[in-house]
Amino acid sequence: MKRRLFVAVFASILAGVCGLFPLSAADATEGFKPSEVNQPGQQYPQVNEEGRVRARIFAPQALNVQLDLGGVKYAMRKDDQGFWTGESAPQDEGFHYYQLNIDGASVPDPGTLYFYGAGRWGSGIEIPAKDADFYALADVPHGLVSEQVYFSKLTDSFRRCFVYTPAGYETNPTTRYPVLYLQHGSFEDETGWPSQGRAGRILDNLIAGKQAVPMIVVMDNGYAYKPQVSTSGANNRAVSVFEEVMIEEVLPMIDAKFRTLADREHRAIAGLSMGANQTMRIFMNHLDKFSSYGGFSGTSNYPSAEVIDPATFLDGKFHDGAALNEQINVFWLGLGTKEPAPFPASVGAFRTMLQKQGIQHVFYESPGTAHEWLTWRRSLHQFAQILFK
Repeated sequence: MKRRLFVAVFASILAGVCGLFPLSAADATEGFKPSEVNQPGQQYPQVNEEGRVRARIFAPQALNVQLDLGGVKYAMRKDDQGFWTGESAPQDEGFHYYQLNIDGASVPDPGTLYFYGAGRWGSGIEIPAKDADFYALADVPHGLVSEQVYFSKLTDSFRRCFVYTPAGYETNPTTRYPVLYLQHGSFEDETGWPSQGRAGRILDNLIAGKQAVPMIVVMDNGYAYKPQVSTSGANNRAVSVFEEVMIEEVLPMIDAKFRTLADREHRAIAGLSMGANQTMRIFMNHLDKFSSYGGFSGTSNYPSAEVIDPATFLDGKFHDGAALNEQINVFWLGLGTKEPAPFPASVGAFRTMLQKQGIQHVFYESPGTAHEWLTWRRSLHQFAQILFK
């Protein structure tokens, strides 16, 4: 009897620590279900139909635990077994980074998969969106996302990018494809688009539905700096060479390793936030290499300029609107309707400049989203449908 009791108690504790216990009656009544980006088998964190997040962690020695989500810290309460549980207010649809704060230390939630964002590897939560089908895993032909490691002479370091090739790439050895170069935002890296951005799924679904041209998508790391000779001195500021890396190293590598249509008509470049800034400059400086541009939640005047003089902005490259209309196939901007300052003002000022110059462009607003991945997923979904047509 004692041995049976010990085994039962041990099994109960182990299941609780690992989060493998079934949902409680309260969970079921309130509609809480495990997040789709949980670690395999983990029941917490959970999300309900209101978009509330419920987190739980086993920390019997902790004195204070909080759920840190969306810039708000929510108090969690400890039960007599040492489990801390807490809930958030309703969250917007889509993907959000979060963390737990345990006695002043911010740590990832061991119940979730980890994502690189906000300059760290941490937890993510997926609030189900009403239009989630466009980035859902569906029964369609799937492309391949491969990791490409390369040595950059410009940064004197090994770097990598991820490359999406559409379904059929391996079985149609003579077919060549257009290429979209797609960049992440600040404090993120090359894992952003293939992971939390769901770029592969979005393209799979679009291509299967014949809504987008089959294309290759290249996702590189936007942080690239010249090697620093010294670690001291006032002039030892890191100098970005991302534009040079993209033009001199990445483009030639992709054209050499993949079956691309290697001309400007079949190249596009896009990015979100910081990536929108970077790719705007690359695009306007290299119209001989790219014919289409997409800026998601950002432009090259972020964050300060509210009035743009086309005679001087980016060395006057927007001065001749008629000439740009002849060169550019797609000029696309996207923004969430709930974006915080300064994004609405900076994108608005940029659009005012485009209109003043008579430069043709497409503007899309993502309903009910802010500076977050659902805005950017929707932007990619819309942008990809009009590329290379």
